[in-house]
Amino acid sequence: MKISARNQLPGTVVKITHGEATANVTVEVAGMTMVAAITVDAVKDLGLAQGSEVTVIVKVSDVMLATRS
Repeated sequence: MKISARNQLPGTVVKITHGEATANVTVEVAGMTMVAAITVDAVKDLGLAQGSEVTVIVKVSDVMLATRS
């Protein structure tokens, strides 16, 4: 598969928290964690579980930053 996004980070699923329609998938990437919010159906379709090897794809235009203040 080829995609245009340049920020592709290999990682491992460490936790999945299911909600009613969405799930938070926590992925360990290079010693840090990232959380992706995806649909519960996507979790099922991708066969995701704790320990699954995944690629986190980050599109630069979709990244937001916040401060604690």
